[in-house]
Amino acid sequence: MTQTAAERWAGARSFHHSLYPAARIAAERSRSVSVCLPARECAGTVSAVVEALVALREAGAIDEIVVVDAASADGTAVRAERAGAVVWQEQELMPEHGAVLGKGDAMWRALSVLEGELVCFLDADTEGFSAHFATGLIGPLVCEPGVSFVKGFYRRPFAQGAVEHADGGGRVNHLMARPALALFYPELAGVRQPLAGEVAARRELLEALPFATGYGVETAMLIDVWRAVGLEGMAQVDLEEHRNRHQPLSALTPMAATVLATIARRMEWEGRLSADGALPGWGAPVERPPLASVASA
Repeated sequence: MTQTAAERWAGARSFHHSLYPAARIAAERSRSVSVCLPARECAGTVSAVVEALVALREAGAIDEIVVVDAASADGTAVRAERAGAVVWQEQELMPEHGAVLGKGDAMWRALSVLEGELVCFLDADTEGFSAHFATGLIGPLVCEPGVSFVKGFYRRPFAQGAVEHADGGGRVNHLMARPALALFYPELAGVRQPLAGEVAARRELLEALPFATGYGVETAMLIDVWRAVGLEGMAQVDLEEHRNRHQPLSALTPMAATVLATIARRMEWEGRLSADGALPGWGAPVERPPLASVASA
């Protein structure tokens, strides 16, 4: 049976994090690396995440650790700074663009202060964080020819009382993002975790992309990266298991709607969907323009 483009890509560009130990990255990289953690009320986890990244910095695998805090009231910023990160409050970054409109907006603004030629975004609320989350994502950018963008994938355990389902998390990913992308962007059907917040990319690519400001940032980025560099410029890495807090079911409806609206926005831009066909009452998130266009304006 003939393989689809998505299947061929998944076979050729899917890697395991163990291929990229810190020592290999330190030895082979020629570009500077920044790791950025957008954070909101992550005091319980951010110290351990930053401490693991500091060890990577000391090993020569990365250069910069930045936490962009969303005015957390639980001491996230203080703990991150004590652990060894540079901390910015998101509203301090590019204030001329008004109020910060969610995680995607914080990521967009973070590019204005990150110094690395390679940029890795990680979640600050990861429980039991291991340095392989960073090295696994950075590895293909350093070690695999032609890769400009890397997406993480993993199992997400989900606990209900005393019962834990080994792969029961990522409900919006399984029920909305993957089916919608497979239908409307079949080339991206091989992406295992389109909503994963763990990504790494070449800086010049990120600066050339628009950024959706809310829940749609990962979906929009995936489509826009594919348009910019094609499947051959993309890779995904198995990070094994990811544990963080889960949203209640009631919170998933707006998340799923925003993901679908973001896909609809991209289809509208491509002339495949009329503007009045996109989820009345929900709409697509506000988009920030490519940072390169703002910097040159």
